[in-house]
Formats: sequence, structure tokens, C-alpha cells
Amino acid sequence: MQLMKRILEARSAYFFILPAYFFFVVFTLLPLLQGLQFSFYDVKLTSRTWVGLDNFIGLYQDPVFWKALTNTVVLVVGIVPAAMAISLFIAVIVYPLGRGLQTFFRMAFYMPIVASGVALSLVWLWILNPTYGLLNYVLGLLGAGPVAWLGTPNMALLTVDMVVITMIVGQPVILYIAALGGIPRDLYESAMIDGAGAWRQFRSITLPLLKPTTLFVLVTQTIGVFQVFVVIHLMTGGGPAHGTQTIVYRMYQTGFDFFNFGTASALGVVLILLVSVVAWAQFKWLGQETEY
Repeated sequence: MQLMKRILEARSAYFFILPAYFFFVVFTLLPLLQGLQFSFYDVKLTSRTWVGLDNFIGLYQDPVFWKALTNTVVLVVGIVPAAMAISLFIAVIVYPLGRGLQTFFRMAFYMPIVASGVALSLVWLWILNPTYGLLNYVLGLLGAGPVAWLGTPNMALLTVDMVVITMIVGQPVILYIAALGGIPRDLYESAMIDGAGAWRQFRSITLPLLKPTTLFVLVTQTIGVFQVFVVIHLMTGGGPAHGTQTIVYRMYQTGFDFFNFGTASALGVVLILLVSVVAWAQFKWLGQETEY
């Protein structure tokens, strides 16, 4: 009787998660397998021809691909550590405040996450406009000249870094505030009795006990930054001179501007492999010493 009850309960559980599995298979797994298959073909709208590794060889010989790969790595290395450091700093400041202020700041920092990326990108385009933008207006009040924030490759990439950080820093703030609430207070009290200062407490208590949250934030933020698209599409279009070209944006251009779906699929495979290797390295680095 107990066994039959467990079987029926299991059936009910599978029934409720079936729609989620259906959408995962249709919109994630099947396109992933199809993209892997297309990467070995010259794909046209009405036909496809087997080309083996030619698409990958073409990428290897394409200087724009290497520029996109370099820019992607620069974005990840520049954005993820900065966003994590800023979010942890904000969380440490906000957490000691009362519950009401905590709620206010959580909402304030989370708003960019739920807001449309298109809307935020357009707002930033206005702020960064070299002629009438708010940022150059403030610089003018301080006696500085206008800056072409998106006018040169290096400055454009740095500006994209800054914009993306402002858009993704909210979620880690929420997670870190919640994680800080799970650290036992008596650990800090014992440390104070032993004469440990604020920095020693942060380094010896807070940081080690935040490792599970840090690992989660690190992996999810890294995956998210690898896929940054809207900001680049609306603000720079991959320019100037491919200065903000990334693998994701190159994949979009190759597939939907040049209609070279085989090479676009090969770019997707490269991106998946790159993200997988980086995520594995992050778990290897932090996961072994992390307790859940």
C-alpha cells in the first residue's frame, strides 16, 4: 500500500513538471542539437551541404572571430569581478540597516534586472550622447571637455563594461544580503572578544562563509556576460572597427545579416565549449572548498 502511494505521488510530481520538460526539450535541447549538426554543414534557407570542419577552419582563419573572442574574454574578465566586488560592498553596507531600508535598497538595486534591456540601453545612449548627453554635461560643469564614449574601439569597450555592470549588479546584491543573514552572529561576537577588527572579521568569517553564494554568483554572472547582446546591438552594433564585437554578436550577424547559418552554428558551438570550460574551472577552483 505504501509503495503504491509513493508511485502515485511520483506520477503526480512528473505530471506537474512535464510542461517544463517539454519546453526545455523543444526550445533548448533540440535547437542545441540542431545547431551542433548545422555547424558541419553549409546551410542555406532551402538546402544544406556537408562541409565537415570547414566552418571551424573558416573561423580559425577569420581575424574578426579572434577580435570577437578577445573582446568577449575582456568583457568577462572586466565585468564579472567588478560586478561581484561592487555588489558585495553594497551588501555589506546595506545589511546592517533596518529591515525597511533593506527592502528599499533591494528593490532599488533589483529594478535594472526586471527592466527591459532595450529601455536601459536607450537611456544609456542618451546619457552618453557626445553632444547633449547628461554625462558630458556634468563633465562640462567640472571644466572637462566632451568625451566620445562610443567613438573609439577601446573607449567603446570600456563604456560597454560600465553599462553592463550597472545592469547586472542588482541580483548579486540581493543574494549577498540574504547570505549575510545566514551567518551566525555569535561568530562575530567571539571574534570581537578575541580582539579581531572589522577587516579581520570580514576576511576570516564573512568571505569564507559566503563561498557558496560567491560560487553561484560567479558562475551565473560569467554565463550571463558571455551572452551580452542587447547592449552591444543597440549601442555600438559591434563597432567601431569591431571594437565591441563579441562571439554572440558575431553569431547574430553571421546568421541573420549574412545568412551563413553553418558558420553561425559553429560560433555557437565555440561559445558553448568556452562557457563550459570556464564554468568547470570555476567549480574546480571554488567548488571543492565550498560547503552547502
